[in-house]
Amino acid sequence: MRLQLERVRASGEIVARLLEDGLSMMLGEDDFAATHPANLQMGRFLYDIEMRWSGRASEMGLRFQMTRGPDVPEVLTLDRIALERVISNILSNAIKYTDTGTVTLDVSMSQAGALQIAVTDQGPGFSPEALARLFEYKGRPDGNAKPGQGLGMHISKHMTGRLGGSISVENLPRRGARVVLELPPDTWTIAPPDAMVELPDLSRTSVLIAEDSSTNQAIIGHMLARMGARFEIANDGIEALRWLERKNFDLALIDIEMPRLMGLEVIRTVRASNYLHSKMPIIAITAYVLRANRDAIYAAGADAILAKPFAGIETFGLTIAKVLNGPGISPGGMAQPKDPGVDFDRDCFDRLIEIAGPQAAMELLARLHNDLSNCERNLVAALADRNKSALRAETHVLIALAGAVGAVRLQALAQAMNSAAHHDDQGDLSALGGEALTHLDRLIHFIAQERSRQGDTA
Repeated sequence: MRLQLERVRASGEIVARLLEDGLSMMLGEDDFAATHPANLQMGRFLYDIEMRWSGRASEMGLRFQMTRGPDVPEVLTLDRIALERVISNILSNAIKYTDTGTVTLDVSMSQAGALQIAVTDQGPGFSPEALARLFEYKGRPDGNAKPGQGLGMHISKHMTGRLGGSISVENLPRRGARVVLELPPDTWTIAPPDAMVELPDLSRTSVLIAEDSSTNQAIIGHMLARMGARFEIANDGIEALRWLERKNFDLALIDIEMPRLMGLEVIRTVRASNYLHSKMPIIAITAYVLRANRDAIYAAGADAILAKPFAGIETFGLTIAKVLNGPGISPGGMAQPKDPGVDFDRDCFDRLIEIAGPQAAMELLARLHNDLSNCERNLVAALADRNKSALRAETHVLIALAGAVGAVRLQALAQAMNSAAHHDDQGDLSALGGEALTHLDRLIHFIAQERSRQGDTA
């Protein structure tokens, strides 16, 4: 059971990073046409790779092995997203074409000082025709019984170029194939020791999670469990206060938009109480990007803010450590959205899907379609009933979803509706609601078409 939770956590972090990357592009924080180096903790990175792919191999009746050379640096600075994508495509191919046996991932340093990542399988190997066209767009020869069109290796070649490395393929003498990604020393740097982010030890820490999204509950819970914390979950603001009435917690993670009682009201109630909880550290969870919203959250009594979608366990753990070990931290700088006059940033969406990869993309599109459809139904009902609480909750969700996929105008409309609902401006809500639903309907149909297209090319 614990192994399965670790696999879910590893996959959850990857999805969280993909959504965060999409939202970052929407907010103008990154240019994803370029390489974006970041400090990569190799131990944790390879552990997550092993958790994710050992589960996939086991489902296919295969064994998965991973080795790491003793001289592989602990922390490297390189483009993590590109590296994850290359490794995922190579491993996906190896597992798909291996019917029995073992798939092996070896990470080592060459004599010339290059980082080498090799994947070896015990499948049939590549035919001469396949080898000749391996890295071409849709270069897989006809007549292959396995699904797919050969895009994986083409994308891997592209991502390898982005990393500044090289990729090679060879058939093994007896059985199987070996794919080697090589990154020369000039394509990465060894980060200083202080770049290592140690996760806090929360083995004696009790945490309350107040969050109405089951997906976010799972992601937060897995990250807390990784750090050893005990936690309870409240599905709304009222349930959160009831938990606080009957149990002492060392920390509370409070979502700002929740049913029945908003997160801001929960925080204000806790701070105004005469109980021990009045001094309890509180981290607010929100998808807001406007400075006024952040200022209101801190004014209510929050010690820190975690933005949704979550950036990963390192940022999550660092925020908790700062809150538990000292006074509140200053608000993080969130950039403002791009020009809301733009309807849709197709490049943002395409890069999100490209980063996700063929298999994860289908799951991501299915989740987006479901969440957007639910949001549409709830928004229609909330507008008809003039339910300000429901409107705040649904536009809160829509801000994050629209931002992640590049729906610039829809994101801006959701932000405006959320502000109008907070200020009880019914006139603005009526005007904005119609336009927002029109854009939302178009986005849902677009996602449905993309699901169909991705399914046809899988």
